[in-house]
Amino acid sequence: MTLTRRELLAASGTLAMGVSGLSSSVRAAAILNTVKPKRLRPGMTVGLVTPASNVPEDQELHAAMDLVRSLGFSAEPAVNLFSRTQYLAGTDQQRADDLNAMFANTTIDAIFCVRGGYGSGRLLRYLDYDMIAANPKVIMGYSDITSILNAIYLRTGLVTFHGPIAGGNFSNYTYEQYKKVLIEPVQIARIGEPPEFETRPGVVDWENRLTTIVSGVAEGHLVGGNLSLMVTLLGTPFEPQFEGAILFLEDVGEPPYSVDRMLTHLWMAGKLEQLAGIVLGKFTDDGYDRNTFSMEEVLRNRLEPLGIPTLRGAMIGHVEDKTVVPLGVRARLDADAGALTLLESAVS
Repeated sequence: MTLTRRELLAASGTLAMGVSGLSSSVRAAAILNTVKPKRLRPGMTVGLVTPASNVPEDQELHAAMDLVRSLGFSAEPAVNLFSRTQYLAGTDQQRADDLNAMFANTTIDAIFCVRGGYGSGRLLRYLDYDMIAANPKVIMGYSDITSILNAIYLRTGLVTFHGPIAGGNFSNYTYEQYKKVLIEPVQIARIGEPPEFETRPGVVDWENRLTTIVSGVAEGHLVGGNLSLMVTLLGTPFEPQFEGAILFLEDVGEPPYSVDRMLTHLWMAGKLEQLAGIVLGKFTDDGYDRNTFSMEEVLRNRLEPLGIPTLRGAMIGHVEDKTVVPLGVRARLDADAGALTLLESAVS
């Protein structure tokens, strides 16, 4: 039987238990000074990990290594990269060991996740945050990897990257955004704007449109990722720091009522009022039926009353054309101009 993503997430409450005690670094409450990893250069070695689920066939893992090589890097598979345990890519300990080992290995310059799925949250108590802090390097992924990206940033101050996985090709747009953030960074960079589209008589861009939910300009550090995963971090030692942040959110396979429920959860927990601004990416495959609010109605109903600058439609999420969002970097959101701009380089 194949479980849906929602069923996998629902299992987290019972499956993630069983590890008692947290290290002193995990119990720390405050984000440390922001640490920027080294920018990516040709010839570097990229480690491949599967911290959540695995791809169905081994040939896809070999293809992921070829993708890394196509970007100009050497590819180093994690020890347990080919492991599978039901819907997980090996046991929790195996997946955590792989991630810890990639950070500890000084010959590995960056870490790319092959896919998301489910299981990243089960690793958070097993990660060696002191060691990760001592060995800063790029780590990139999205979807279920949201848990790891936020936990590492919270506990070490290391900038992490919500961006493409190695388990699929980069579109031209994604490659250019990736270069802008990780390869050829500039001090001020605009990210997440829709790709260029040639409008002609009778043809306009229907898919990638920016919508101002609440007008205004905001500045703050970037935090966020997949909405479902952000909600699961509430009330845990890995809850992100929302105060003064620009929160970016995306999701897939969640109908409007489910997005409503999760945004309501964030609101009732008092997190949304703490934000400086909100950037909504793509909410894809949203499962409309006849008895529902539209996604736009849900987003406006939940977010307009906050009065916080809010923009919808950034190229963030489960879409072919996606940007790279660095967690922890200061950014400016201009909701009226439809612009999300990094105010500093994300890498050193």
